[in-house]
This record gives sequence, structure tokens and C-alpha cells, in this order.
Amino acid sequence: MEFFSGHISREQEICELFSTTFAASEGADEGKTIGRLANDLMDTTPTQDLFVFSAYDGQSLIGCIFFSRLSYDQDDRTVFLLSPVAVKTDQQNKGVGQKLLVFGLDQLRRKGVDIAITYGDPNYYRKVGFRQITEEFAQAPVRLNQPPGWLGQSLTEKDMVPLAGPSRCVEALNKPELW
Repeated sequence: MEFFSGHISREQEICELFSTTFAASEGADEGKTIGRLANDLMDTTPTQDLFVFSAYDGQSLIGCIFFSRLSYDQDDRTVFLLSPVAVKTDQQNKGVGQKLLVFGLDQLRRKGVDIAITYGDPNYYRKVGFRQITEEFAQAPVRLNQPPGWLGQSLTEKDMVPLAGPSRCVEALNKPELW
């Protein structure tokens, strides 16, 4: 397995991975929604506000993750939001996702990102260092349907302290139905 940063010239392949993976687990409509989200993130998010990391087995894309900027206007720390994440259906439960997440988080550390936040299954993301946080600790950009899934981790040697002020996500994620 090899890891790659970036998405240029691989946009269609990445969108197809998200569409097929989410369609297989959540149904055709969810597959279309998350495929569109991946496309919108790559198409509309400024370069400095987006990281895309992929895992390949030979020439085959087997996993992909997105990190996009989450801005806290009253806080100087650099925060990125992990979403979405996809691992090819026949590659799930083989450690691909965890290895890809470790790679992506390490790349963010190297780029000077202070905090990573995600919104998902606490049992899964706990395996790569995420811990449950509250909206008082770090306000979400939109109302959360499942607050226990709001998770974060420090990417520095410093303990994580609450983030100040309201937050703002990138435009592609600024849709309540995605949360």
C-alpha cells in the first residue's frame, strides 16, 4: 500500500470511490450525496484549505480522506476537519482506513496544523487518537444531529484547550443535511 497527497488529475476516480463505497453501505442516495460532496470539496475549496490523502494498492485506489479548514474567528490555532472518509468495500476491516488516517494526521502535523476534528463513530476514530469533545469545547459550524460523534485531537505536544468563538467550515460542507 502506498499513500499519496493531493487530488489533481484523480478527481473522477476519487468521486467514484466515495459514491460506490457509500452506496454499498448507506444506499444509492447517500452514495450520490457523498460523491457530490467529494467533488464539491475538490472543485470549490481553496488549495490552502484542503488536504486530500489517498491509499493505493498498485494502480487501484483503495481509500481516501479529506481534511478541510475549520475556522474559529476568535482563535489563532489552525484547525482542520476530517470528512469524508472512504475505504473500498472489499478492503474494509484490513487496516487500510487506520493506516491512511495515521498518514494524513502525520502530514497535517508536518504542515503545522494544531487540531484535527471529525464527526463520526467514536469507537472507530478513537483508534487513531480522536477523543469525544463537546460543542462548548469546540463549536460545530452547523447543528450536530449526533453530538457524541463530535471528536478532536491535538496534533501538537500541547494539551487541547477549548477553541474560542463560533466556527466556519468550507462551503462544500456548509450544508445541515451533511451533519
